[in-house]
Amino acid sequence: MQIANPIYDVVFKYLLDDNRIAKLIISAIIGEEIEELDFRPTEYRSDIERKSLTVYRLDFTAKIKTTDGYKQVIIEIQKAKFPTDIMRFRKYLAEQYASNENIYKVEEPEESYARALPIISIYLLGHTLVHTDAPVIKVARKYYNVISGEVIKEKEEFIESLTHDSFIIQIPYLKDKRQSELLMLLSVFDQSTIKKDTHILNIKEEDFPEKYQPVIRRLQKAIAEPKLRKTMDVEDEILKELENLERIIAKKEKIIGEMKETVEENEKAIEENEKAIEEKDKTLEEKDKRIEELERKLKVKH
Repeated sequence: MQIANPIYDVVFKYLLDDNRIAKLIISAIIGEEIEELDFRPTEYRSDIERKSLTVYRLDFTAKIKTTDGYKQVIIEIQKAKFPTDIMRFRKYLAEQYASNENIYKVEEPEESYARALPIISIYLLGHTLVHTDAPVIKVARKYYNVISGEVIKEKEEFIESLTHDSFIIQIPYLKDKRQSELLMLLSVFDQSTIKKDTHILNIKEEDFPEKYQPVIRRLQKAIAEPKLRKTMDVEDEILKELENLERIIAKKEKIIGEMKETVEENEKAIEENEKAIEEKDKTLEEKDKRIEELERKLKVKH
């Protein structure tokens, strides 16, 4: 079975534009049941859809079912192509913490006050991390009493508002990983299933559980969308240019590094030369003093 490649931004957005599928995928990643999921409010959506050329970002508000009711959260999904995109991640996260859109009002009999919505970040990386080949990583917050080492189980509003959980998916390490339902679902990003056309992935429909069939059917449908195929071509052109720029930057950084090393070596050589001159001058001074002493001795003898 052939499906459109969701590594492309236009296909990724097409996939998550289906609310049912977006809930299905995000619920599977975070391991919690999402009751309601919405794109950010319309007046804010125009800002978040101004994607950079290397990072694609989608923001949602979600109502998540918990053991004692429900909780409201912001879910931020970022998909990146290069390791150098980390500064953009930080910038977008800072925007989330600063945005008034992420605050809700709590009404109580005696007072009303504002609270910040918790944030959950999901990062889909087109590159790999340095020290781990885990395909899916969860960064979960825990509170500890530093003195006793005891885990503090009760959540604090102050802490929840200033910290967040994250999920990191290393797309290159999804290759041949099918040990769980989540990995089976995420295999729709497995780039090793490409044959010739990078726009198309080749999968086995029977490998997917019934509940994930809507995901692959929507990606199959995307192949027949001429506008999507055309946009993928444009993305290919942009990515090629960006990769060339990355190579040029890397080459220039190498040259700068070598020049810096040469300058440092020259500075070291100059310092050593100056030190040698100082030592020579000192030796000459000592020699002159010795000559003067010898001359005085000769005069005394005469």
